[in-house]
Amino acid sequence: MTTSVNTPLEIPALADAEELSCDVLVIGGGTAGTMAALTAAEHGADVLLLEKAHVRHSGALAMGMDGVNNAVVPGRAEPDDYVAEITRANDGIVDQSTVRQTATRGFAMVQRLESYGVKFEKDEHGEYAVRQVHRSGSYVLPMPEGKDVKKVLYRQLRRREMRERIRIENRVMPVRVLTADGKAVGAAGFNTRTGRFVTVRAGAVILATGACGRLGLPASGYLYGTYENPTNAGDGYAMAYHAGAELTGIECFQINPLIKDYNGPACAYVANPFGGYQVNRHGERFVDSDYWSGQMMAEFAAEVASDRGPVYLKLSHLPEESVAALETILHSTERPTRGTFHSGRGHDYRTHDVEMHISEIGLCGGHSASGVRVDDHARTTVPRLYAAGDLACVPHNYMIGAFVFGDLAGADAARYTAYEGELPSGQLREAHELVYRPLRNPDGPPQPQVEYKLRRFVNDYVAPPKSGARLSLALEAFERMRADISAMGARTPHELMRCAEVTFIRDCAEMAARSSLARTESRWGLYHDRLDHPRRDDTSWFHHLDLYKSPSGAMEFTARPVAPYAVPVDGFRPVGGPSRHLGEVHPEQVATAGTREAAPVAMGPEHTPVGTALPHGAATGAPATPRLLQLLSLAEEEPELAAVAPYLTDPDPVVRRTAVTVLTETVPTGTGPALAAALVDTDAGVREAAAGSLRELVETLPPGEALREGLASALSADDPVVRAAALDVLRALRLGDAGLFRGSLSDSSIAVRIEAVRALVSVDATEAVARAAGDPSREVRVTIARALGTGVSGRLDDTTPRASGPARAVLTELVADPDALVRAAAYEALAATGCPAPLDAGAVAALNDPAWQVRAGSAKALSAADPGTAVPALARTLADPNADVRKAAVLALTRHRATEGARAALATATTDPDADVRAYAARAL
Repeated sequence: MTTSVNTPLEIPALADAEELSCDVLVIGGGTAGTMAALTAAEHGADVLLLEKAHVRHSGALAMGMDGVNNAVVPGRAEPDDYVAEITRANDGIVDQSTVRQTATRGFAMVQRLESYGVKFEKDEHGEYAVRQVHRSGSYVLPMPEGKDVKKVLYRQLRRREMRERIRIENRVMPVRVLTADGKAVGAAGFNTRTGRFVTVRAGAVILATGACGRLGLPASGYLYGTYENPTNAGDGYAMAYHAGAELTGIECFQINPLIKDYNGPACAYVANPFGGYQVNRHGERFVDSDYWSGQMMAEFAAEVASDRGPVYLKLSHLPEESVAALETILHSTERPTRGTFHSGRGHDYRTHDVEMHISEIGLCGGHSASGVRVDDHARTTVPRLYAAGDLACVPHNYMIGAFVFGDLAGADAARYTAYEGELPSGQLREAHELVYRPLRNPDGPPQPQVEYKLRRFVNDYVAPPKSGARLSLALEAFERMRADISAMGARTPHELMRCAEVTFIRDCAEMAARSSLARTESRWGLYHDRLDHPRRDDTSWFHHLDLYKSPSGAMEFTARPVAPYAVPVDGFRPVGGPSRHLGEVHPEQVATAGTREAAPVAMGPEHTPVGTALPHGAATGAPATPRLLQLLSLAEEEPELAAVAPYLTDPDPVVRRTAVTVLTETVPTGTGPALAAALVDTDAGVREAAAGSLRELVETLPPGEALREGLASALSADDPVVRAAALDVLRALRLGDAGLFRGSLSDSSIAVRIEAVRALVSVDATEAVARAAGDPSREVRVTIARALGTGVSGRLDDTTPRASGPARAVLTELVADPDALVRAAAYEALAATGCPAPLDAGAVAALNDPAWQVRAGSAKALSAADPGTAVPALARTLADPNADVRKAAVLALTRHRATEGARAALATATTDPDADVRAYAARAL
């Protein structure tokens, strides 16, 4: 439609719109949207999935995920405990029925994702390796191959049976949900590549467009340098609002700790299981609220601003194995540019702790509580309109919650069939005008300038700490911005997309300012800190604050009392009752400083002064040979193995490597043996790709004899990467035995010997493992100790330690190891296997070891010892100079709290100078 870059796109006629039809329309191809589409299709609906980018690599999950924050795994956590934790983190303003859906359905979702091929960390016995990061409950489940999550989901969408039900339209951006007779009936938008206007008629609409991450302006000033995915500009918030849906909690902002000068999280929750933690410049832990919440952010902000700042993520004290593991996670799955950032500064986790700061503000249900109001089936207040993921107000919902509510929305929406009436012409005209208005003045102010100005106002007037005057000035500024936005110019479809996003950001900014002005109290720590109303007011404000668009077009509010809880939580007593209509919220007088007639007043003393998308993993730097192009074309057709097989033996290693990638994305029958055969390819890149693919697909591959033979053969390969991967997959699929694994204990590669230990432990070949206890590698010996302690510790349904005689004998040898980290790991394993005499005496003696890691490990071991021996020693350890040792002692005393001595010792720890120690002791009592 365009003749050159400088020639503006011609405005298409409304009558020339492309019309699509479906039973269920899903808007957004990220986490929740993908799951919603899959579930709706499984329930028999014809689904249309619209994505303004490309589903293969769109959404906040595009680069993967390093772990699950809220996995309620049976035996490790209870749903009621999780619901209570989220209720406390959100200062009581929650609908527990929605939170409970994540708590009760999350584990089934983990298993469903696993069946798709998503990998979650498991121990040698195949149990989920859930970590306790927060003080109450073990909910963090690492994902060692989490970078591939989106690829796995896309593979599910492209399965034949799904392709028959799900139509994907990439590069189509909806701007409005269409309604008729009060119900959602479709959407209107445009193609971000061609500019064509697109309308959709649907039986139900599911919004899954993510957070409003592009609201506040990052400290760097870069428009797209945000903490959240910058493509999430509040599209769904604005579409839900203009469709008449209620939004809630919009005054509760998302604010996150991040790396100073880098738009990424410091990931303390990732580092915590490895021994990392947040400290001030003196090395002191200072966070009393360890759960991700506004209270934590308030404590963080206060420390940064004090003379104890700056704040760091402390990693420099960790051993090499832990640092290397963290680098693997943080520099690949989390943010690939993170390693480059640190390297550019000459920083290394071994020598430099990571300076932290606070992010810009945003709106997000998944990480705070701002979103579209939904019930426990993801229904909004507009019939047939659903919301899921970070867009929906289900506090602290995170990734698993997004999947759960995507699933709920898809199942419920599948009841409806395509709308057959006339699409509302007035709404279509308004959507058409919103999209194409910038083409009428192509030389108008460019979108980046307008957006920068808008978001600077957000930072100046809306970011906490808030005040009525600043929020009122914000509303004036946002009203003026309507003219600037109307004058924006564009020439291309891409620029039209960015201009439409600015309208969404402005809508979200006004919602945030008006909501913050309406709630005249402070709540959620830093998330809603009103300087002019500094106290929490449960009498007047133990309510959800709902906003909606009135028939006249005004933004109005309702205070909705919190419904009675299903899970009681101390400190909160919701009683429900009728809502209180607040109407419009008007700004304060800010035209003059005080009244015009007033004389100057002295301060009182209290006022101290673009092309074909390659499959993930394809060799993007290679020239596109005809064979490679044929293969990429074949990948879109969901080929059988026979069609891909010739490419696996192609003379060009780039083609062979890409063929491995295609197999990984499509997974035809026979994929496992084919990948095992590729492990012995002559090219190292092909071998590495095959090894990675086998590990990625391990949960979905049928464990047949052909696969076993291929993997067993690979154990004699020259490449240690291949040998390690073969052991790992054989163990995970239960395809090996002690005879097969034993020989690898003498392998020249440390990584292979580690996998051999894990494999032997998985088949209870403890005698073989015992012979490796003298391995020259510290890493191998640490693995042996940790592997022997798996499968028991922390389980709610199994508190009785268990250990075989050989396992106990190995640990007895390792607690005397010359290396401190081996001794520490061995003592920690005794906490799971049991610590009888004379090991308990050794653990008591080890409380005086020069290495703090050994002292912490021995304190943990005493949690499984006789209380008569353990409690007095642990009580003395509460005076240890190292806070981690004192914390381990408190946790061990918690296991003995039935004794009077343990309770007395815990009471003294409630005044410990370390925030973690105090909090764990208080929780135990």
